[in-house]
Amino acid sequence: MPVVAEVEKLAFTLPENERAKLADKLIDSLSEDFIDEAEIDEALRRDREMDEDPSKVLSHEEFFRFFRERR
Repeated sequence: MPVVAEVEKLAFTLPENERAKLADKLIDSLSEDFIDEAEIDEALRRDREMDEDPSKVLSHEEFFRFFRERR
């Protein structure tokens, strides 16, 4: 099994709070050239939008139903 797959498998056995800490460290380790600030800004904008009006948020099932129906 490739090393990345092994690390991923181990990471998913961690409790959620430990996975979050690991994810934060991994993101912090990326070079600034790798991170697209515009994408981060857009994600933060959408997150605020969902917090401001939860009625606009689609459930997982609604999201995938929307795409299945468009095919």
